[in-house]
Amino acid sequence: MKKLKHVLILCGLLAAGAAASAPAPWWLWESIHGDAKVCSQTSLGPGWRKLLGPYKDSRCEKLIRAQ
Repeated sequence: MKKLKHVLILCGLLAAGAAASAPAPWWLWESIHGDAKVCSQTSLGPGWRKLLGPYKDSRCEKLIRAQ
């Protein structure tokens, strides 16, 4: 019974931490080999570089403003 209590407490702490975390920002990436531009949260590989960002949305329209 004591072990179950510890497991429930641990689950509650993990859930609270996940609820408080923010989503990753979006970045506008450009291809170094052409004119392609893509909005992504992660790097697309060695043929891409960050162009602008960070953004709040997946369309790379709403910039995150520094506070």
